[in-house]
Amino acid sequence: MAKEILYSIESRDSLKKGIDKLANAVKVTLGPRGRNVVIEKKFGAPQVTKDGVTVAKEIELKDPFENMGAQLLREVASKTSDNAGDGTTTATVLAQAIINIGIKNVTAGANPMELKRGIDKAVASVVASLRKMSKEVGDDYNKIEQVARVSANNDGEIGKLIAEAMKKVSKEGVITVEEAKGIETTVDVVEGMQFDRGYISPYFVTNTEKMEAVMDNPYILIHDKKISNMKE
Repeated sequence: MAKEILYSIESRDSLKKGIDKLANAVKVTLGPRGRNVVIEKKFGAPQVTKDGVTVAKEIELKDPFENMGAQLLREVASKTSDNAGDGTTTATVLAQAIINIGIKNVTAGANPMELKRGIDKAVASVVASLRKMSKEVGDDYNKIEQVARVSANNDGEIGKLIAEAMKKVSKEGVITVEEAKGIETTVDVVEGMQFDRGYISPYFVTNTEKMEAVMDNPYILIHDKKISNMKE
């Protein structure tokens, strides 16, 4: 397959256009007054979302060079989501600003490596300042609810439920989120330990409608080897 090659200013301009197109679509969702974005789907109804990383993942541009720029910025949003779980829109806005100013300085003759070192120093300084301003949430469930509400795109009900779940299971517990079949959002607390394994045979099923194996006070054998038959 033949490759199209761009150099210097032309290549930077194409990448910048792609970065700006994605960032401008994502940054409208920023903050408590952020607006919704409607995303067309190939199948089914359009998706309405206020989540920056969801918007970023859906954007594909026709121009291959512009699309590469969009992919670079999409990677910023995805990594932020994986590492922090939130802040994807803020990271996208910051990345756009750093890239635009960086391109402007490089075009004016600045040394790219010196520019990167300066950015690294500025990042370290900003992170240190943010750490000083930050407040530890700890076991204050009012603060946990506030943080959860912000992460849930300002959904007060979700914030309360997450705070309630954390209060019930504390730091030692595990919280999982599953899609409900109904329209209600609920919190279920399961005592004991949970292993991410299913039944080895359908003959264990006790509820054929839900295909679940539910047993009250069973004997449990923990073994470090695979058991293939009854003799073992």
